[in-house]
Amino acid sequence: MKDVEYLERLEQAEALLKPQRVDVLRQLAEPRSCTEVAAVLDQTPQRVYYHVKRLVEAGLVKQVSERKVRAVSEGVYQATARSYWLSPGLVGRIGPRVARDELSLGYLVDLMEEVQSDVAALDRTAPELPSIGVSGEIRVEPERRQEFLDELKTTLQDLFTRYGGAEGDAFKLAVACYPKGDARD
Repeated sequence: MKDVEYLERLEQAEALLKPQRVDVLRQLAEPRSCTEVAAVLDQTPQRVYYHVKRLVEAGLVKQVSERKVRAVSEGVYQATARSYWLSPGLVGRIGPRVARDELSLGYLVDLMEEVQSDVAALDRTAPELPSIGVSGEIRVEPERRQEFLDELKTTLQDLFTRYGGAEGDAFKLAVACYPKGDARD
């Protein structure tokens, strides 16, 4: 089972974006039959099988084994991943893509789409995937916002200059800085 399945096909999104199927998919984090899932969800096995069949067709679930129950073959199914990311490209953009400056929320959305796509494309079977994720909260008084942004930009430009040569392993560095709800909470 993969950690993340990146969904780029419309059929996959359509199969996934139904509340009943999400419930079934959650139950299939571990191998289970439709009868077992039906018992947990208080549904009929036939109804669960209908949803499982659609999830299998979309590549979100696979049959992992089969067993005989009272002379009837019963499939055992499991989700293909622990979580699913929908490609922002599935929704599409409304209106033309406009040039965005690096301080706009539109630029941040484009950057997050790029990071999501890049991470999904990584070979998770590789023996090591050197990476780091850092998250924190910084509070800046309104009159010092520009000073903070300038210092952050200078620090990052210094890193790009020091490590931006043509030799060695290539890494992508993306930093996102955005308002966190009410600045005073």
